Amino acid sequence: MKSPTAECQDKILPYSQWTPLVNSLHNKYTHASPFPHTMIENFLTPQAIEEALLAFPSLGSADWIHYVHLNEKKFGKNDKSSFHPALRSIIDELNSDRFLGFLTELTGIKGLFADESLEGGGLHQSGPGGYLNIHADFTSHPHHRDWHRRVNVLVYLNKNWENKYNGHLELWDRKMRRRVRKIAPVFNRCVIFNTDEDAFHGHPKPLACPPGTTRKSIALYYYVKHAEPKLMRVHSTNYKARPYDGFKSVFIYADKLVLALYDRVKRIFGMNDKIASKLLKTVHHISLKLKHIFILKKKK
Repeated sequence: MKSPTAECQDKILPYSQWTPLVNSLHNKYTHASPFPHTMIENFLTPQAIEEALLAFPSLGSADWIHYVHLNEKKFGKNDKSSFHPALRSIIDELNSDRFLGFLTELTGIKGLFADESLEGGGLHQSGPGGYLNIHADFTSHPHHRDWHRRVNVLVYLNKNWENKYNGHLELWDRKMRRRVRKIAPVFNRCVIFNTDEDAFHGHPKPLACPPGTTRKSIALYYYVKHAEPKLMRVHSTNYKARPYDGFKSVFIYADKLVLALYDRVKRIFGMNDKIASKLLKTVHHISLKLKHIFILKKKK
């Protein structure tokens, strides 16, 4: 991918502001609890983020991928060719060599590269009732066995977001015993974190935003090449129940097993997220029926 010119880059990301702080950010990042992460306010330039918000497609527009099953209810778009230029420019910048250099210094992880296919990432959006259960991300790219996923970058586009709407990103300790940090998805806030096997995160509380309001984000994932991919431990998204989830934990686990099977099939046959969308709808309906049967039996 051809990198944008320095002038275009600075119109999107204010490097003159963030580059001098990268050493300080790196120190805080590596020592953050419960796993390496940082939160950066006013991440993009005001012009870039405002244009991105205006260009962000509504849920009523076409081609949203339905990530709807028991463990999550959200929608995504990863076909960059269909994005408005304002959104494409931001994604191109955050996948550029210059930003990868910044990200490498920030995280201390060498050899990072972007996923131009935006597998599982791109634009994310959830309406009222949307959620994402606590999980650790998939460890390798579904279509590149030697791509080891290492870092997530999330940029939020939610103006006037109120705490009562929920949707906070929760970071949990590595034993899933307690929530360590809670981050509101407010406008132009960026969250960057390592995607370790036990880097548990999500926003499990259903959104209580008013009709017409949605939780919007740009989600980008970064990888390194694994020297010995056959030795790399590969797992799909690892959903976890919270200590107080009770009987719900049974369904979280069952849904995770079904998705793990699908992930295996997807890797073998190279299926894309549009097919995933249809299959996840089926999984969701089956999960709801099983949950209904379980509740009826329990009442008896």
